[in-house]
Amino acid sequence: MRLGLVLSEAANGLRRNASMVVSVVLVTFISLTFVGAAVLMQMQIGQMKNFWYDKAQVGIYMCSDISPGETCTGGDASAEQIAAVEAQLESPTLAPFVDTYYFETHEQAFENFKKQFAGNPVADYVTADQLNQTFWVNLQDPSQSAVLVESLSGVAGVENVADQRKYLDQIFSVLNVASYTAIGIAGLMLIAAALLIATTIRLSAFSRRRELGIMRLVGASNRFIQTPFILEGVFAALLGSLLAGGAIVALVYFFVQGYLGARLTGFALVGMDDALVVVPILLVVGAVLAAFSANFAITRYLKV
Repeated sequence: MRLGLVLSEAANGLRRNASMVVSVVLVTFISLTFVGAAVLMQMQIGQMKNFWYDKAQVGIYMCSDISPGETCTGGDASAEQIAAVEAQLESPTLAPFVDTYYFETHEQAFENFKKQFAGNPVADYVTADQLNQTFWVNLQDPSQSAVLVESLSGVAGVENVADQRKYLDQIFSVLNVASYTAIGIAGLMLIAAALLIATTIRLSAFSRRRELGIMRLVGASNRFIQTPFILEGVFAALLGSLLAGGAIVALVYFFVQGYLGARLTGFALVGMDDALVVVPILLVVGAVLAAFSANFAITRYLKV
């Protein structure tokens, strides 16, 4: 197979169908940008899980004067009940699971509440004795929080034992839905790109039907005839993939690292290393999609 002739045929096809090639580039660019954004979002969710799950605490809420429940019949937790809970945390049974813990009094809880709800009218109706005294526990392995919950739930003076990870799971569920939505949109756009590539190749083959007929009469192989058309589709798709990769890199550099990084200090955000991992994925997806679509289209055309 003469490489120069094949490449010249592919270049002629691209020049003859310039408008369709531009359409393929744009559709591929948009669809793969959605794919890249979805991959980045999954990376971000993974980083946030690792970051926040390690910081998630177990809250042991002691009874207050307004606490309901059978363990709070005596009203506010007594000093003896608080000491009993602390003794359990330091016992041989629970101590191996506990990394650090600290105790938050009514007054400390009230100060934190006022800071959190500063300017909110609800702060004017809450008093210190209405807020629970709480043991905040950091675990050696946050995934083993069930041990603490089972051991201290139902203890006299304890209103509730809550794992903060359950609140994080709700947030991550919403983020996962957004990520899956982006993947769904990207999938539809990729189908549209594949159909557009196939249509472009069929139009290119139809415009050169006399040349193809002569090539078949002189004994040219199907591989020789098909290769220029496949290269046309791959070239257009790769150009769209490169644009999508550039958009992903720009998104991470200017928006995630530049804008969000300056405002969300202390958060684990995706970086340029993650973006550079996504770019080759987009190039491979674009090339495979184009090669498959173009090969299918020209094979069907030659069989007609």
